[in-house]
Amino acid sequence: MSATHTRDEVILQVEAVTKVYPGTIALKEVNFAVRRAAVNVLVGENGAGKSTLMKIIAGAEKPTSGRLMLDGAPIELENSAHALQRGIGIVYQELNLFPNLSIAENVFIAHELTRAGVHIDIDAQRQRVRQLLARLELDLSPDTLVEDLRIGQQQLVEIAKALAHDARVLILDEPTSALSAAEVDVLFRVIAELKAQGVAIVYISHRLEELVRIGDYITVLRDGHITGHQPMAQVDVPWIVRQMVGRDTKDFSRPIGHTRGDEVLCVRDISLPGKTHGFTVDHVSLTLHAGEIVGMYGLMGAGRSELFECILGCHRHASGEVMLNGKPLRGKPVAGRVAAGIALIPEDRKTDALLPVLSIGENMTIASLAEFARGFHINSAREQRSIGQFIRELAIKVADWRLPVSSLSGGNQQKVVIARALMTTPTVLLMDEPSRGIDVGAKADIFKVMRDLAVKGLGILFVTSDLEEVMALSDRILVMSNGRLTAEFDAADATQDALVAASAIGHRTAHVSASNHTITA
Repeated sequence: MSATHTRDEVILQVEAVTKVYPGTIALKEVNFAVRRAAVNVLVGENGAGKSTLMKIIAGAEKPTSGRLMLDGAPIELENSAHALQRGIGIVYQELNLFPNLSIAENVFIAHELTRAGVHIDIDAQRQRVRQLLARLELDLSPDTLVEDLRIGQQQLVEIAKALAHDARVLILDEPTSALSAAEVDVLFRVIAELKAQGVAIVYISHRLEELVRIGDYITVLRDGHITGHQPMAQVDVPWIVRQMVGRDTKDFSRPIGHTRGDEVLCVRDISLPGKTHGFTVDHVSLTLHAGEIVGMYGLMGAGRSELFECILGCHRHASGEVMLNGKPLRGKPVAGRVAAGIALIPEDRKTDALLPVLSIGENMTIASLAEFARGFHINSAREQRSIGQFIRELAIKVADWRLPVSSLSGGNQQKVVIARALMTTPTVLLMDEPSRGIDVGAKADIFKVMRDLAVKGLGILFVTSDLEEVMALSDRILVMSNGRLTAEFDAADATQDALVAASAIGHRTAHVSASNHTITA
């Protein structure tokens, strides 16, 4: 890159772009400038049009009207491959990896390094991937299968794919949503290196404090319109929230006059052997009461998701006992446990929850079709009433529930998954990172639903990596590290320092004092 390029130089310009889909206008006369050697932040609520705009810039969608300017000249991108040839790369929020292929094969899929243009140069690919993994501080072999990686590592592999093509404009759509704090720091160091090399970064995230930390310029989208554009140095978090949702408060308040009921879930000594040695879930016991929200805090890889899977009966080789309303669930398959009253909202909605070939409504009702059955037929009127009710209650932004679920933004897809779980009328709701990829407005909707459900007597156990969320929403807080529960707090006694300290404990039993943040083994 030329050293003469300045951060104020616009490399890519979106001019008066409008995008119309059947039943909705996703973008309306949008202007967006991408500056070289800078982090150009794009922020907005789910459904605001961010992903549509990024797909247009990356060549995956064509604008209905308007144009793109690259290096001052108009450009029409035929597809994503054409955009990549012109130096525009993208890391999508939803992972696009082949789990049965290695890291190296995924990084160079459809762009293989070859000898004489004929044979794939496997050794060269491995060497290049080793360099990329080292840059991202991932101690992994290029030959490791992607299916053996945890989701945070898969996210970094997606970023490695983009880095492999030396893009001049790099779009990062929610790149830290599955990353631990340490992995985020690594990513930010890589972004700083890219900026120094003159690369223009387009950065999308719902973690507002993170945007203030890393951004140089910020553009805000709301309902397909640009509502604000400023240098980041001139704005703060309240300004961003006001531009996004028209208000500057986040409603985390707890309900008033709500008491805990009887014990609904008892987990005793649950263990899940690791793939090679030790335990992924290491002799975990916990209880949950009706009307109680218990938050489980811990870093990625702590075994939180695997614990939920054990409670739902996904692992036959797990040991221990799960009791629902005093009745043991031993031997019951997943479907039996769902029927008994346990519902799970998984961390990875794309892989583990959504059926993209089905409509929004069909995705919502597929787990509770028996409720709408009349003999061998579905009572369509009743099914549609229920769909409409949950669309309203969860504030799902949808033009028509008959549209494919893939037409929704990530946050609205998450609400569909939550609606499906609630339609099974559970006694216990397990929520694995329920706010992952959700904007501040959608979070408020979902958190209100969680509090309302608790008031009605539902027991909620949720996992999060967000300290603010776990402290604000929970009645009790459990901390998990390396497969074990390392601490338990009443919400009123918990501090961020104590939670972080407990999450760093290894394979040992610990007591953490909330008052002085000391840990004893």
